[in-house]
Amino acid sequence: MIQTRGYAATGPNTPLAPFEFARRELGQRDIQIEISYAGICHSDIHQAREEWGPSNFPMVPGHEIVGHVIALGSQATSHKIGDSVGVGVFVNSCRECANCLSGENQYCLTGTVPTYNGFEFDGVTPTFGGYSKTIVVDERYALRIPASLPETGVSPLLCAGITLYSPLKHWKAGPSKKVGIIGLGGLGHLGVKMASALGAEVTVFSHSPTKEADAKSFGASHFVLGDDDVAFAKLKNSFDLIISTVSADLDMNRYLSLLSLDSTLAIIGLPGKPMKIHAFNLLDQRRSLSGSMVGGIAETQEMLDFCAEHGIVSEVEVVRADQINEAYERTIKADVRYRFVIDASTF
Repeated sequence: MIQTRGYAATGPNTPLAPFEFARRELGQRDIQIEISYAGICHSDIHQAREEWGPSNFPMVPGHEIVGHVIALGSQATSHKIGDSVGVGVFVNSCRECANCLSGENQYCLTGTVPTYNGFEFDGVTPTFGGYSKTIVVDERYALRIPASLPETGVSPLLCAGITLYSPLKHWKAGPSKKVGIIGLGGLGHLGVKMASALGAEVTVFSHSPTKEADAKSFGASHFVLGDDDVAFAKLKNSFDLIISTVSADLDMNRYLSLLSLDSTLAIIGLPGKPMKIHAFNLLDQRRSLSGSMVGGIAETQEMLDFCAEHGIVSEVEVVRADQINEAYERTIKADVRYRFVIDASTF
């Protein structure tokens, strides 16, 4: 076993604290990664605090991981020692179901193995995430990090970035398309950058007027406050795609009314309560309400290469390991522009 250390939650009501544990020995196609940076995703907080149902403790969170290869399994050939690599939301899938075979392994019908707060396919071995010094993963689930991207801003791309890129590509955001992004936070700011780079005309919907300058600096053409009824009336039936990145309980009927014929409102945020949708808002203009969840390994690599081509990284604040609990509280208060990233050398 490979001994390492990181930070873990030992229960839903305890702060994260230093934790020593073991990684598995390298299998034939495994690689060992010395972690450089680990992003803090809001889902880390939800799971560490057991807000999404039962969690597995002790829990080492973290599924936005960037580092360097320091060891190779006997048959690992995809990466070399010293390569900059990333690990995202999952570290295994069945590779045999229809979804895996089509490249959509994020929707594995057997169920993916999450990077943390889960178990390997044996149902016994727990998975521990990126809030640590090192990690061992199958090479097929590690991404190549383009050399032009600064590591500090890359790690959030492995979750937040692909969570936006996948629906933008699926619903064909691009030139002549009008795209709305609801929320300008850790997810939303990357959506604005990516949609703009794809050539779409981007509108940001936000509750915070102080974010207008940022939205436009990231590539948005328009900025609309969520309670501006006059603006909503003018924008009715005009959008090709709207993506909701927020976890707040919003009235999605307001946003459905903004969609044009055969257009889609995609939900990627996770509101705390079930949504109430009026059927008429779907029937009118043959609108669709849908969802999207990260992306497959191939699409995630495509996203990283796209970001390298367009110079896209997350706006981050780097913190030490002993600042994780403070960063959690600030994330809840939206007191970060726009993602926290942990310097793994401080574990």
